[in-house]
Amino acid sequence: MQFIDLNQQYRKIEEDMNGRIHKVLEHQHFIMGPEIQEMEKKLAAFTGRKYAFSCSSGTDALIIPLMAMELSKTDAVFVPSFTFFSSGECVALVGATPVFVDCDETYNISPEKLREAIKKVKEEGKLTPKGIIPVDLFGLPADYDEILSIAEEYHLFVLEDAAQGFGGEYKGKKAGSFGEVSTTSFFPAKPLGCYGDGGAIFTDDDDLADKIHSIRVHGQGTSRYDNIRIGLNARMDTIQAAVILSKLEIFEEEIRQRQKIAKQYSEELQGCFRLPVIPDDCLSAWAQFTLQAKDEEQRNFIIQKMKEFDIPIMVYYILPLHMQTAFKYLNYNEKDLPVCAEFCKKVFSVPMHPYLSEDDVSFICDKLKSCI
Repeated sequence: MQFIDLNQQYRKIEEDMNGRIHKVLEHQHFIMGPEIQEMEKKLAAFTGRKYAFSCSSGTDALIIPLMAMELSKTDAVFVPSFTFFSSGECVALVGATPVFVDCDETYNISPEKLREAIKKVKEEGKLTPKGIIPVDLFGLPADYDEILSIAEEYHLFVLEDAAQGFGGEYKGKKAGSFGEVSTTSFFPAKPLGCYGDGGAIFTDDDDLADKIHSIRVHGQGTSRYDNIRIGLNARMDTIQAAVILSKLEIFEEEIRQRQKIAKQYSEELQGCFRLPVIPDDCLSAWAQFTLQAKDEEQRNFIIQKMKEFDIPIMVYYILPLHMQTAFKYLNYNEKDLPVCAEFCKKVFSVPMHPYLSEDDVSFICDKLKSCI
């Protein structure tokens, strides 16, 4: 059994995808070819944003807008600690200081803890609060009403990291449409993934759009030989855009199928594990279906037993960002963000993709229940 089955997806769109890739091979515009512009236009329409810019990875998608904001070491950017490394890494890479924040029961950044963290930074006076990077973890958009209200109160920018949430919705608005700027990743395992690395940046801000457009191509100005700022080589390959265009044709159908699979998981595992918490006004893209064991020992036992049944189990994440070696210089300890620390000891994710059958899900659930 596959944790994410890209082969079944490929078989469904094989003819269309092969045709699109073959077209790229024929016109040979392998960097920034016409498929890039077509994809960006469709992605902007999907999110309801004015601008969409493709780039080389989800990490670069975060770095580029932060570069445009010209942050310094004394600028604080607030990031959830329970997430993938790049969400905090990007802040450090542009020379600013990440301030890690605990999460709530949804696995996303806690608005209450966010407000507390901002107040603490202001009281200490060593850093200047500048921005927030909410992460739409496991497919669920963060609580943007609260986050945007806090951001407005403290005059902070919001950069939505929708790498896992793309395809999800918050109160009828698509993930990728919140804050001054938002991003996603096209890493193959994401809800909308390519066959390599890739990402996208979304904004409605004309000035920010100009800077993003420049930074992703070496800080280029009106001439390719006149670079007006320090930038990156962060363009997306045309072949990867062809892959995304093909997958976009079935993306909304796949999101609907993910809802059915998540519903079946929830019904069959009710009362056995702590299930994902999805607010009534939200739609998760279900990048992962994540459960909680009662403790680390039970989780380890479940992982081992499920391996015997040839059912892959993944753990996202074994360490919160504030406890990782690279951020040791920030002087956090485990007790600073206890909810994140607890999640890292208990959570595990089961196979989740649109091509799981009802029998597949029932088999997984039966074996999970046998473990406890």
